[in-house]
Formats: sequence, C-alpha cells, structure tokens
Amino acid sequence: MAERVIPTGRVFAAIVPPSEVVAALADRLAPLDVPGRRVPPPNWHVTLRFVGHVAEVPYERWLAALAEAELPGPFSVTLRGFGAFPRPARATVLWVGVESGDDLSDLAAAVDAAADRAGLGSEERPFVPHLTISRVRPPEDVRRLTEVQDRWRASFTISRFHVMAAVGSRYQVYETYDL
Repeated sequence: MAERVIPTGRVFAAIVPPSEVVAALADRLAPLDVPGRRVPPPNWHVTLRFVGHVAEVPYERWLAALAEAELPGPFSVTLRGFGAFPRPARATVLWVGVESGDDLSDLAAAVDAAADRAGLGSEERPFVPHLTISRVRPPEDVRRLTEVQDRWRASFTISRFHVMAAVGSRYQVYETYDL
C-alpha cells in the first residue's frame, strides 16, 4: 500500500461539478462582464469545509472520521443565480448559487463534525453553498449581476466529495469519499 501524501497547501473538502456542467457554466459566463479575477473553470468547486494548513496527525484523524461518518446517499443539486460576499453592493467574491434539499447541508454538517472530532474545530460561519467564479479586489458593486432574473440553471447528481488542497494556483484531489 502506498504511503498517504499529506497536503502542504490550504486543505478543504469539496464537491466538483461534472465536466459537462463546468462547460455549460463557462459558456454562460463567457459573454458576461464579470469583475475581478475569474476563477479558472478547472478550479470550480463547492466547498463543504475549509480547514486550511493542517498537520499530519489532525489530517489523518479527519480522514478517519470522514471514513466513519454517516453520509447521505447520492442527491441532486442545481446551480443557478448569482450572489456575492460580503454583499452585492460591495462584493469581494462573486458566486453562483447551489440549491438542494437538506442533503447538501447534511453532508457539510457531517464533514464539519468529522473535522471537529479530529481536533480541527467546528465551522462557526453558516454554510452557504456556492461556487466562486470571481475574486473582486478592490470591492465592487455587482448588483447588475445578482439582481437579474437569470433563467440559466444546471442540475447534477452528487455521488462523492473530495479532500483537496490548493497547490499554487491549482487544486489537487488527495482523497475521495463516495456517498
């Protein structure tokens, strides 16, 4: 058995949309005047839990807790609409919303509970499912995008999630967990 590689970058658990959804979203965004620095489509994901830089022992404990966690079965989500953090009038992050039933929140809660059991603490911010498309510096008013009733949407089934890390400007998958 190969020795597990411990990530050295910023670690997080995430869902990666299927390639056809990424391509459809990229086509939708292409003609839009999106401010800031666009996130490259290969890096698009929905973060379930960010843990940051992590030492080997807590990382291994987190993976073990994830392996034992009660996870929901596969479920569907829909990407639609734009939003912004901290608010559209002064955005630093522009995102596409993710709609689902309780399954996505339940999955994020299970991943967070596993991180807490591993000694990584629990997430204090509420879970807001989103897919970041641009980082805006300095902050900018993006209400022209967030207040439009955009009919575009893309649905897909989530059947797994990944533990990933930012390695330079790319994201690398280290572990995969099936639902």
